[in-house]
Amino acid sequence: MLDKVVARSAEKITVLNPVGYPPKVQRRTASARLETLDGKTIYLIDCRFDDSIELLKQVQAWFTTHMPSVTTKLVSLSNYYGHDDPKTWEEIKANGDAAIIGVGHCSTCAPATATHAINLDTKYGVPTVAIHTEKFDKVVKSVAKMAGLANAPCVFVPQPVMGKSATELAAYVNGKDPIRGQPVMQGIIEGLTQGLASEAVVADRSTPRLVDPDTEENLHQLFLDNNWTDKLPIVLPTQERVAAMLAQTSRKPDEVVGRMQPTANRGLWEYTVEKVAVNAVIAGARPEYFPVILALAASGVSARGSTSSSASAMVVVNGPIRHEIEMNCGIGAMGPYNHANATIGRAYGLLSQNLQGGSVPGETFMGSIGNNYTYNSITFAENEERSPWEPLHVQKGFKPEQSTVTIFYGCRSTTFSLGLREKYWQEHVRDMLRGTDAITGPVLLLDPITANQFIDRGGFDTKKKLIRWIWENATMPAARYWDLQLVQNYRYPRATYGEEPLATKLKAAATEEINVFEEKDVNVVVVGGEANGYWQIMGANERAVVCIDDWR
Repeated sequence: MLDKVVARSAEKITVLNPVGYPPKVQRRTASARLETLDGKTIYLIDCRFDDSIELLKQVQAWFTTHMPSVTTKLVSLSNYYGHDDPKTWEEIKANGDAAIIGVGHCSTCAPATATHAINLDTKYGVPTVAIHTEKFDKVVKSVAKMAGLANAPCVFVPQPVMGKSATELAAYVNGKDPIRGQPVMQGIIEGLTQGLASEAVVADRSTPRLVDPDTEENLHQLFLDNNWTDKLPIVLPTQERVAAMLAQTSRKPDEVVGRMQPTANRGLWEYTVEKVAVNAVIAGARPEYFPVILALAASGVSARGSTSSSASAMVVVNGPIRHEIEMNCGIGAMGPYNHANATIGRAYGLLSQNLQGGSVPGETFMGSIGNNYTYNSITFAENEERSPWEPLHVQKGFKPEQSTVTIFYGCRSTTFSLGLREKYWQEHVRDMLRGTDAITGPVLLLDPITANQFIDRGGFDTKKKLIRWIWENATMPAARYWDLQLVQNYRYPRATYGEEPLATKLKAAATEEINVFEEKDVNVVVVGGEANGYWQIMGANERAVVCIDDWR
């Protein structure tokens, strides 16, 4: 008997590769470098994130002291750092000789800063150097490679920049690059004046369909070592298991489902129905769950976003499929215990990391503290039968007999309460709303008991009435609102660019109460088994609603 067990463990098996298909890289050519900076005009471009401009002021001061013949012009991007800014690029091309842009010091602003620098350099012909903090070394190198200029000039300073004094930032500028070991300003000057080293041609890469045959034990270790798992045990995706998954959809295995990336500017990876099936098997999902998992993949929304804020996804399933696959919408729906809830959410996370080219801390995942919700993407079904209102998918324009998945993203802030008191319930709800981060909308997750209390206390016999009340009562004095760091990073630049209703809010007096959220960003979901009237508000934005029936 022991000999048979040993023989089976040594038997080699074949499994499918779970990784998506990378985008093709188009090589780009940097502009000619300057022979000297003497007498030149250099633009210092503030990316408008977390005190970037304060560090650039110290770069400007360095030039004033050490290279007075250089003229520097300090400008800020016209909008949020994630937007292209051709008007500013044209100004620099017409009036400047070179540019320095920074500071990339978050998981989204670092790729954006790298991309802006490469575009200004290769498309507008302006020699450009990007400044980033050391934590994003691997991130910006990956972005530069995918953008076709792997050796794009950049320098690094210590993390953090936010909140540092002028003296501390001057020490950064006058100190050494913590990645390269050379003085920061030497790296900047060389990046603007020295020709770039020749690059190796980036070959088109393809992802093999199969993994080399090996023993079960070795394959489990391979998946673990290659970061193809969430570090929990997996089910190996044999051809038989993947075929069983594929039998649950009418779509062809080689049909492209969508494209995904961990953060903007990283490059969209492509994936097929079969690739999604491989990841569904790895997660331990049953074949009958596959249409839901395909719908999630079709959204193109990553459950493994790279954001340093450690955001997570939340998935709400509606319609008849809830009962067909026995999802939980009652007691414990948002927790463990239900196989469909747990494995569908896990599959969403695994397909996200594998089909987008990875989710590796320090490289393609930069969540500073992480988020335990990412293990199963908070996946549950709405309790439509016990809700006093129309279900979420009907509210979004679908028919009751249709099945959908709604994806929310954020899940970094949660406020929690029990029921609604008779006397001060409105004040209590307002307090909870102020505890929700201001850049993600509030999603009210209500046990049916609490949903009915909102009708009894407030007369909200429709979701629309409750949502309007939430929007009207989620307010804050304007000065406090605009002083929030997240608002400064993501809302203020757009307000200055004239985007409404932010531009109007910016004109409000310091003590004037203004709406924290937009009405369209408020959502209500009924879930729970009426064990008690507990409820919570989750800070999360709706990102997509996908019809599951299209993927059966």
